[in-house]
Amino acid sequence: MKFCLNSTTGNSIFFRNFAKNSITDKRMSENSLLTRLDGIEARFEEVSTLITDPAVIADMQRYVRLNKEYRELEKLTGATRRYRSLLDNITEARQILDSETDDEMRLMARQQLDEATAELPSLEEVIKILLIPADPEDAKNAIVEIRGGTGGDEAALFAGDLYKMYTRYCESKGWQVAVTSFSEGAVGGFKEIVFAVSGDNVYGTLKYESGVHRVQRVPATETQGRVHTSAATVAVLPEAEAFDVEINEGEIKWETFRSGGAGGQNVNKVESGVRLRYMWRNPVTGQTDEILIECTETRDQPKNKERALSRLRTYIYDREHQKYVDDIASRRKTLVSTGDRSAKIRTYNFPQGRITDHRINYTVYNLQGFLDGDIQDCIDHLIIAENAEKLKEAEL
Repeated sequence: MKFCLNSTTGNSIFFRNFAKNSITDKRMSENSLLTRLDGIEARFEEVSTLITDPAVIADMQRYVRLNKEYRELEKLTGATRRYRSLLDNITEARQILDSETDDEMRLMARQQLDEATAELPSLEEVIKILLIPADPEDAKNAIVEIRGGTGGDEAALFAGDLYKMYTRYCESKGWQVAVTSFSEGAVGGFKEIVFAVSGDNVYGTLKYESGVHRVQRVPATETQGRVHTSAATVAVLPEAEAFDVEINEGEIKWETFRSGGAGGQNVNKVESGVRLRYMWRNPVTGQTDEILIECTETRDQPKNKERALSRLRTYIYDREHQKYVDDIASRRKTLVSTGDRSAKIRTYNFPQGRITDHRINYTVYNLQGFLDGDIQDCIDHLIIAENAEKLKEAEL
């Protein structure tokens, strides 16, 4: 399962759990952590200077990339400086306690030592998490697809409930929601509904919701009061960005030829037709393909060259976009499985008023609040689980 970072609430819970580490373990980790932090402040100062350079500002792609790095380094640099300050305070306090006989000075040193020692573990975890590279897709907007699965009309009704839950949650976050397509169920709800969500760190937050959601309740269509189990699938996908088609025009091989055709001295005598050959790496097959484009639309050779280049860009764009579509289709299958009741990530149990997320054994008895959009606590716990997993993988 894939998790994300960057939730203030989730991180605070995570830090408290790690704060229980012994001082001995903390001291052992200091040297390796400081080694990892070497050069961070120097790089921050370098990037700070670069983003004010007119030459960099003129190169928009580089400028945007450096601005993003600046924001990331700013957080890490601030935490690093605080971390070094705490280590200095601890060293200073211990020196005073070892050499000073004045009771007031010793009391102040003891207080400084206790405060710095108490803050250090949580700050270490902040730094460790900041050292883990963020998923570049987390900052993107998202496309959310909800589809009724097993359960017929009840599944469609439940899909409608999930849609309301997410729209209320998005409203609480100040995000914008725009429905792009939907198909209503026979008795209400949706057979499927697709909507776009835009805002800050949308995909990085909502991606946890991908999977099969199971509901256990007495359906509105049930006449004998029996509890039914139905399911709906949720797929959260990163919104596609405009592809930047890069063509090295120096590698294009141009040929000219007579256009041919009926009548006219120009057609027969002037080489206004153009042919371009371009070697391009196909993102779908991974092979290098030769693209051949001819243009004889006008009697003006420069205009034909311009149109041939335009066709080349369109050709490459279409194939880059197809790779994106194929990747999304593959990801969608992975995210939502089959839509069967047994393949669930979360259960909404109405008789007990219970929500259970099976990925992290998270259970709360706040069903109505959850359906009203109060899902942040569950997401925070998923973030905690990912932080622990990523720290383990990174051996931090």
